[in-house]
Amino acid sequence: MSLHQDAARVLTEWPAPDDEQERLRRGYGEHLATYPDGIWRECADGHLTASALVIDPVRERVLLTLHRKLRMWLQMGGHCEPGDLRLADAALREATEESGIAGLMLLPGGPVRLDRHQTPCAWHLDVQYAALVPEGAVAAISDESLDLRWFGYDEVADVADESVRRLVTRTRALL
Repeated sequence: MSLHQDAARVLTEWPAPDDEQERLRRGYGEHLATYPDGIWRECADGHLTASALVIDPVRERVLLTLHRKLRMWLQMGGHCEPGDLRLADAALREATEESGIAGLMLLPGGPVRLDRHQTPCAWHLDVQYAALVPEGAVAAISDESLDLRWFGYDEVADVADESVRRLVTRTRALL
């Protein structure tokens, strides 16, 4: 199964939690049906991306990155790469690379939510997962970040945009 096929399968099977998420789910599916290259950054009309909120539920905190290009506090994530076999693999790879934490585990059940946003390169149709940290995890900043920091759940609203706040809220509801 190709990454494109896996993404289409994930989106078909994912039970959207509300009407807005269902609208995005259908739109992402239509995008993939229209664009055979719709998961690759080369698709100028937009492309799927994969991200993961790194969460430590024991300490009630999330790890956010101060994105080097966007200069915003965000979850870990980015473009799919040819070595990614599944959309979940792309999210886990991005979370591991950008957090420096080995042994992350995606929250079971597939994506947490979807978010469509404009970036300098194109529209990103982001498929957002959540990754649980192993005990004793130590984060390490990557070249893609200006900073990397743990934030308590109640601190996220002060530093992050609405998309990240919604991702944290939805992830906490699923825990």
